[in-house]
Amino acid sequence: MLNDKRVLTEKQIIFYRENGFVQVDNVLSEDELQELRTYLEEAMSDTTGRSIQTDQAGGSYFKVLNQRVNTWRDHGGMARFVLGNRFADMGKQLTGFEGIRLFHDHALLKMPNDSKPTPWHQDWPYWPMQESGAFSIWIALDDVDENNGCMMFVPKSQKIKNLKSIDLVAPNDIFADAGAQDVDRNTAVVVRMKAGSCTFHDGLTFHYANANHTDKPRRALAIIFMPDGTIFSGKPHSCTEGLGLAAGDRIQGGLFPKLA
Repeated sequence: MLNDKRVLTEKQIIFYRENGFVQVDNVLSEDELQELRTYLEEAMSDTTGRSIQTDQAGGSYFKVLNQRVNTWRDHGGMARFVLGNRFADMGKQLTGFEGIRLFHDHALLKMPNDSKPTPWHQDWPYWPMQESGAFSIWIALDDVDENNGCMMFVPKSQKIKNLKSIDLVAPNDIFADAGAQDVDRNTAVVVRMKAGSCTFHDGLTFHYANANHTDKPRRALAIIFMPDGTIFSGKPHSCTEGLGLAAGDRIQGGLFPKLA
């Protein structure tokens, strides 16, 4: 597991808390990057385990994202990166939460040539949590820019709550929602990164990813963290299905370990 801690700067922490996202460069060494690429490829090709493939090749969602959820449950190498406290501790520094738990990981590939953009959306409306506060790290395994699917964020949009989730295949325009009338899409920040760098973003921050127009997959690992003590809302979700959770219960236990 990656248990060495990285101390973030006061400037990075302030930027995250004000804007709802931040870029952090070089969170992986070159050796770690090569290792994670190998593990992710192995995890994506395994269809026999407990991880969840959200769509198959040729499907409408697959053209937006070739995604596998909870790779750590099948692959010890992926678990080394997901369950190590390097990333969770960085998130703890950024948010100031007393404890950080894993919600789930997901490998995110934008496939070459035929991919579609990931439309503007917030993450939190998809998650079965009563309160906001959960956030994600998005780790680039390839250099990313507008040509292959880099991320874009709208600063300060994490202050907007109570919006509906966006269908990523047939999306509504989130900026047309009455609750988003004060959000200016023209302030969006394009985040180009070198492989081994990452972004953190709040679950309410508006974000978007360009289509992949290159001839190679754009590979990323995202990990969703939540504050220790997060309460289950009762909303259906693949990661809580069948666990016997009732609305009002804490989301905790072996599938949602405390990491920092």
